[in-house]
Amino acid sequence: MKSTRAIRIFTSLSVGIVVISSISWLGLGQVSGAISRIDAFGAVVDRPDKPTSALNYLIVGADTREGLTKEQRKLLRVGSTKTAAGSRSDTMLIVHISKSRDKATIISIPRDSLVTIPEHPSSSGSGKIIPPALGKINAAFAFGGPPLLIQTIENETGVRIDHYIEIGFAGFAGIVDSLGGIEVCTKKDIDDPGSHLVLPAGVHTLNGIEALKYVRTRDFDGLGDIGRMQRQQQFMSAVLRKVTSTGVLLNPVKLVNFFNSLIATVKTDAQLNKSDLLTLAKQLKNLSASNVRTLTIPLGNANARVDGLGSVVKWDPVLAPELFNRLREDLPLTDIVEPSPSASGSPTPTVIDKFKTRTADENPCGALK
Repeated sequence: MKSTRAIRIFTSLSVGIVVISSISWLGLGQVSGAISRIDAFGAVVDRPDKPTSALNYLIVGADTREGLTKEQRKLLRVGSTKTAAGSRSDTMLIVHISKSRDKATIISIPRDSLVTIPEHPSSSGSGKIIPPALGKINAAFAFGGPPLLIQTIENETGVRIDHYIEIGFAGFAGIVDSLGGIEVCTKKDIDDPGSHLVLPAGVHTLNGIEALKYVRTRDFDGLGDIGRMQRQQQFMSAVLRKVTSTGVLLNPVKLVNFFNSLIATVKTDAQLNKSDLLTLAKQLKNLSASNVRTLTIPLGNANARVDGLGSVVKWDPVLAPELFNRLREDLPLTDIVEPSPSASGSPTPTVIDKFKTRTADENPCGALK
């Protein structure tokens, strides 16, 4: 019975969803003190309405060295927490869980997205108030942490963020290692001077540090953050397939190691309580990999330039608002067009996927094996 329950609960992702469900299944009473909680919503004002009971999690991969060993920092070629002053967000995702809890959507937000950063106190601690101004969305995290980032996203999208989860470098690497590595494939050789990843074309099983380099790489194919987000989406889907495999779920040692790695450097908003986690874990029993879709916010210009900001990403002025409206109203992201009754034979319905989504059960590595 326990293994069946585990399989049902773990059939979910992003990493944030796995964090939620695994903590719930393994016993919140024993581990809630090990999870760092932060005041992610304290300064957020004028919040959007919430028309449905769907849930929206903001998942942030923070560029923090906290928890990394000296050897791991050497392999990544990054400095210590002392040399890495300030907060940076390497990855931003909105995870939308349907009101029926049987579907999930993972939306990547380009970190160079052009947005209006709301009024906020200066990060210098001087008490000076910085007026609203155009900026890159990752600057909101750097200037004001989770509250300013959440305020910025809510203002730009009209989508209300319900909960916040932050994962650092060490937590990410630990998750991958606890699973015995994650399989990825690349159709091109990778030699990225930025992430220091060297990988020949083909199928590879990456350990934690190698995987961290892989999801951070952005300087080898000319696609920058867009290519990086595509790799991140494929990687999350690969994690989902690995987590939901019986090789992990029915192996007590792997399961415990996986769980311990999850809580190592995870931070959540203070409002995410035991009751919320337990309820959500029970509700996710119908969520399968085929019902998890990944996509990037529709883009209008991925290489725009703004004086004083340099290269920025502009969202599509038509498709992006439509996506946000569908999230707010918990509407499907794909449209089904039924053939007319007069059509000959038995034509299949047409699926219109204007947002270019992918399902998490698609395995791009299969064609290269």
